[in-house]
Amino acid sequence: MIIGVVSDSHDNVSALRKAIEILKQHEVAVLIHLGDISSPFTFRYIVEYPGRVVVVLGNNDGDKALLKEIALKAGAILREGMFVFSISDRKLLLMHGFGSKDNTLEIVNALASSQNFNAVLYGHTHEVDLRYIGNTLILNPGEICGYLSGKQTLALLDLRTMKAKILEIS
Repeated sequence: MIIGVVSDSHDNVSALRKAIEILKQHEVAVLIHLGDISSPFTFRYIVEYPGRVVVVLGNNDGDKALLKEIALKAGAILREGMFVFSISDRKLLLMHGFGSKDNTLEIVNALASSQNFNAVLYGHTHEVDLRYIGNTLILNPGEICGYLSGKQTLALLDLRTMKAKILEIS
């Protein structure tokens, strides 16, 4: 099974729509968003995805009560903080990030080093990160918005092989 992993859309609806079209073309069954959607009006595009939608909120997500209401009505999973998501006999730790880039990486590396997860997926830094610690995949898909890096990216993760690839949206 292939899942789509995105993060940091920051209300860039145009880029988000392109990302969703790419995920549809790859027949992705599950869309994971790792936070910083920003506004409920943007979230409405995400929950319209024809597959399963799983979201962890980020530090720039506003009106969390309305985001939760939209998720509930759409049947999407929405969590704050860290979330352990099990799918296809894989255990994925989903999070946005906490504080500085260095702090976030310290947490990510510690979680991956525990070898308790098949993958640690995170956002927040707006930088692509695709590597392994032992048998645990670390994956940050970069940013959909393109505001900080100048690149709009997403990831496709094959749960069978636990290999991921990064795609540019534009």
